[in-house]
Amino acid sequence: MPVSEEARKDFNESIRPIKEQINGLIKKDKDESFALRNQKEGVELKKIALAEQMIYLATVQMSINNISVEMLEVKNNDILNDARKSLYKAIIYLEDVVSNTVDCPYSDIESKILPIKEVSITRRLDIIRKLGLALDLLVDAFGENSKWKESFVEMRGRHAVVAKNLVDMKQAVKDYFDHNSPVYEDTILYVRLIRELLSKCANDYRDRYELASKRVDDMRMAVNLLIALRRIAMVMNDSEESENIRKKALAWKTKMESDEKKGISK
Repeated sequence: MPVSEEARKDFNESIRPIKEQINGLIKKDKDESFALRNQKEGVELKKIALAEQMIYLATVQMSINNISVEMLEVKNNDILNDARKSLYKAIIYLEDVVSNTVDCPYSDIESKILPIKEVSITRRLDIIRKLGLALDLLVDAFGENSKWKESFVEMRGRHAVVAKNLVDMKQAVKDYFDHNSPVYEDTILYVRLIRELLSKCANDYRDRYELASKRVDDMRMAVNLLIALRRIAMVMNDSEESENIRKKALAWKTKMESDEKKGISK
């Protein structure tokens, strides 16, 4: 059913203040990110703040789609695509701080964690949770048949990796087993969340390989996510889980190599 001019006018009037807010947030991000070019200290902390700002921007952008669905009974794909770009930007800001390396010894990214040591585990957990929630809302808003369906696998994977890299694992292990630590509960929640994210994303990449792409890099990413997950199990002294993940990763790698030999994958 076509949208009437009156309904369109009411909709535009309703979202005017929201669009002004969005424009203000975009300008703020542009100005602050430009200022970073000449900033020598505190760059990492500023990028974390910019990532938080982008997550918030995405939620504001998605609110316009909610109003569109409510008032016009039409999904606003343009604003949802803007929200998708905002969440990508948030992820990139975080990757700039702690890298996008999927599997590596924690000592390799220790130097990247140092500049953000004043960012509490509680705030880091909050950022990762908000980013995950925003991704869930975006996926739901686009719907099951969205053209971005497969790309969301990548977004979720990058979310999982940056969540892993954002934590000081050496300190997290201490706090995880110290019931008297003031961040004991948040550390447990964070480590559990990382493990859940890595496991789910590994399965998502494997499913994309099996059901859609048959691309070797998808299966390789799935295996690397499992290896990253195994590293966490190892530092947590969870030997049984570590061995289970090792066997699973080996089975997936064997399948990938077999498919390559048969010419099934590409």
